[in-house]
Amino acid sequence: MKLHAASTPDLSHLLKELGNMTALRDTFLVEQSLLRTLCPLLGITKSCLYRVDNKGAIMRILHHARAPGHDHAPHSLDHVEEFPQEQDIPALTRELLDSIRVLGQHCVRALDGNFLIGFPLYGNGELRGYFVFQRDHKTSASENAIVRGILDVFTNYYDLLDNSQRDQLTGLLNRYSLETNLDRIWSLLAQRLQDNSGKDSRRTALPHTYWLGVLDIDFFKKINDTHGHIIGDEVLIMTARLLEQSFRQSDLLYRFGGEEFIAIIAANDLESATRSFERARKTVEEFLFPQIGHVTISGGFCGADTLVPPQEVIHRADSALYAAKAAGRNRIYHYDTLVHTGVLKEVQSGAIDLF
Repeated sequence: MKLHAASTPDLSHLLKELGNMTALRDTFLVEQSLLRTLCPLLGITKSCLYRVDNKGAIMRILHHARAPGHDHAPHSLDHVEEFPQEQDIPALTRELLDSIRVLGQHCVRALDGNFLIGFPLYGNGELRGYFVFQRDHKTSASENAIVRGILDVFTNYYDLLDNSQRDQLTGLLNRYSLETNLDRIWSLLAQRLQDNSGKDSRRTALPHTYWLGVLDIDFFKKINDTHGHIIGDEVLIMTARLLEQSFRQSDLLYRFGGEEFIAIIAANDLESATRSFERARKTVEEFLFPQIGHVTISGGFCGADTLVPPQEVIHRADSALYAAKAAGRNRIYHYDTLVHTGVLKEVQSGAIDLF
């Protein structure tokens, strides 16, 4: 069933929806609100928001659907695909996105008697994504202007929220972002694991496990005391860049506070996860910091078991970190291995509350 947009948009409802969107404080919810605002405006039941990284690669697709005839109903179905593979995106959609990227404007493709329509999403002059939907007639000039205006409002507000969730010194996601989104991240990881288990592993090489690591710069207080806080800040910035280079773009990296970082990564097994964290450690160890020389990090990690509260998982990784510090620093320890060898006692479920 196709819905047709009214010739004149309900401006009072549109302004109310924009007000609701800018009252949100979660970037993920703002994305959902954008689609819920545009769907009734355009008379469509389904739409997609494609998010791209700084290299233009699609890193997330947010699908939105609503019940026909319920323009203002709050209930809807949203599904997120994180880092989809190219073959999972229809060929015509890929062609449409390529045209939008090259031309820098909205584009249209005919599709089975309907039209596939897409708009670019810009922020600070850079392409941030695409808004895509399908209906049985093209958009009018007035609709195009309204959609572009709403996308501009969305991007500006999204950037403000995103900046509030980033560490001002290193540019990494900050502790506030982690605390705000931790439960949602856990839900997304659980969904990814469920989706991956139903796919043909011969066709895809998607990881089936996730891992959380706590990393800490060794002797950072001594660096500050000896060389001053300006040099200390430079060490923090460079360490953040080195960690970003070490982990994949799909991994999550946070500055948790002071000289401490948290990474949530995807890896098929313990061996692969160990290699990833060891690669990060060696990358920092081998770098020659100006005026400092060599700097090292220590770390602890454990499986990001979605059946275990995320705060407890952080505590387990933190326990492994302190064991690495006690053993001489410049090393990465796995929590479960330490428990099995008797170095640590297992953290009891529900025994801690970090936040």
